[in-house]
Amino acid sequence: MPPRLILFDLGNVLLTFDHHLACQQMGEVAGIPEQRVWQVVFEEGLQRRLERGDLTAAEFYDEFCAQARCRPDMAALMHAGCAIFQLHVPVVPIVAHLRAAGYRLGILSNTCEPHWDYVSRGRFAIIAKYFDPCVLSYRVGAMKPERKIFEAASEAAGMAPEELLFLDDQPANVDGARAAGLDAVLYTSPQRLIVDLIRRGVRFNL
Repeated sequence: MPPRLILFDLGNVLLTFDHHLACQQMGEVAGIPEQRVWQVVFEEGLQRRLERGDLTAAEFYDEFCAQARCRPDMAALMHAGCAIFQLHVPVVPIVAHLRAAGYRLGILSNTCEPHWDYVSRGRFAIIAKYFDPCVLSYRVGAMKPERKIFEAASEAAGMAPEELLFLDDQPANVDGARAAGLDAVLYTSPQRLIVDLIRRGVRFNL
């Protein structure tokens, strides 16, 4: 049977992003080297804590300032860290055809509140237009590939895990979804995605 809900990962499936660009832009705002931003935000786990929901944006800012020994404008710093996304255009027609064919689509993503606000409030219309539910790590308090976030997706959908199909570009996340009872596909290209969907009985509105 084809899936009742198809869940898309956000980063590098629906949108592309660049963490190094975030560090470059945040460094420019803060007046510190890009490498120091990378150490504080990624090597020391600040971004991960934000994505798990362990920190609010304000707490992230305060910890960043304390560790980087600077205090730039908060709004400018957060914008610099968020302005890193681009629409992954080749996937858009696939999404549109799936919705036109009557499939329910959702998002399952490791992300933080600032990033989600940046991408979901009209900047990328495809998100609000096509996807519901949106299961996000900072809201759930768990990150892929942890079982809890996949259980939250099943609960949000009101469906059994085996009725869900999850698409992600990271093998570990695909494995985590399968361990939680979902079907899952490793996203490598739009062409391969179409093949994998058709093999699961998905029919496109072509």
